Amino acid sequence: MHELSIAMSILELAEEEAERRGGVRVNAIHLKLGALSGVDKEALLSAYELATEQTAFAACQLVVEQIPIVVYCSKCEAERLIASIQLFECTECGTPSHNVVRGRELQVSALELGE
Repeated sequence: MHELSIAMSILELAEEEAERRGGVRVNAIHLKLGALSGVDKEALLSAYELATEQTAFAACQLVVEQIPIVVYCSKCEAERLIASIQLFECTECGTPSHNVVRGRELQVSALELGE
């Protein structure tokens, strides 16, 4: 399960930032998770819970924002959500698109810091 190594990397990043800011407590970690990231949200949350047990981050919440797949349609010259992960085409005109604009994210977007 690669989600455990991802959870540990997220915690390492949060710990480094907390130390850089003078040892402040991290109350929550906000994560953007794209549908094409290859990471299962539920498995990541479970792995995160396991990784934080008996650590300074035991009370720290992982807040996951799921990012849908958005492609750029060259015909419409616009960004469009796709209707299905199996069908990468513009939902307005039906033009196939391989230009993914959003949906690959696996990014810590914010930390909620406390005292």
